[in-house]
Amino acid sequence: MNYNIILAGVGGQGGLSVSVLIANAALTAGFQVKQSEVHGMSQRGGEVVAHLRIADYEIQSPTIPKGAADLILAFEPLEALRYLPWLSASRGMVVSSLTPIRNFSAYPDTAEVVAEIKNLPNYRILDAETIARQAGNVKAANICLLGAAADLLPLKADSLRKQIELYFSAKGEAMVMANLKAFDEGRNKYGA
Repeated sequence: MNYNIILAGVGGQGGLSVSVLIANAALTAGFQVKQSEVHGMSQRGGEVVAHLRIADYEIQSPTIPKGAADLILAFEPLEALRYLPWLSASRGMVVSSLTPIRNFSAYPDTAEVVAEIKNLPNYRILDAETIARQAGNVKAANICLLGAAADLLPLKADSLRKQIELYFSAKGEAMVMANLKAFDEGRNKYGA
């Protein structure tokens, strides 16, 4: 078994945190894991991307070749389109946030970006920010997206929930509960 994930977003969206949560859940389940991160100009709204590879055998490279990603988890819709060349044509899935981060003046019309995603054979797109706000913390939108992708991962949802609890436990019970609720609401959105 091998499973390749591109996590793409903009600085401050929590994409790297989600990568760590998935990686820790995979390690706990006994899988081999390799991860690679690019921060770019993340503190100024720039690109942030992580390659995350999970397998039941030794992984040689942390980077995913073009055409080999099983999942693109995009925290921003235009970033989903940027990484489409990495998506496996036969089995790839894109899970994307609906909310754009307009971090440059030539950002295309959001409706056009979303229409491109909806032209893909396998996609899930959701308003993660609204769902997270209703769950108690708009900053949990990244965890909501993780929930929407949970059934696609080679991991049990309970192992992801456990990692969420561990990751946010230092920030208090309210933060843990808001993130768990956002995760569950993301899962419920797609019947996972």
